[in-house]
Amino acid sequence: MREFLVEITTTVPEGTAQDEVDRRRTAEAVRASELAATGRLARLWRPVGELRSIGVWRAADEEELHEKVLGTLPLRPWMRLTVTPLESHPNDPGRVDGAR
Repeated sequence: MREFLVEITTTVPEGTAQDEVDRRRTAEAVRASELAATGRLARLWRPVGELRSIGVWRAADEEELHEKVLGTLPLRPWMRLTVTPLESHPNDPGRVDGAR
């Protein structure tokens, strides 16, 4: 499985009812928990003072990432994504593949 750095900016459309926003945010938390449990969502951060998220996500390829992972998020229609495919670095102290 490949890893991807994903920057997410979510913008609620003008005029959206607060109950719809709350419903989607609640469903988003549940879905993120499910994706974390299956190893698809590895890490997720929010930069201090910003309303965006940065995460490490896993999928077989970018198509699967968009269709079967990120595309299943309830807030996805309101998201702007920047996806960067990642590869292992030979000097990564956390490298687990054993290759040097």
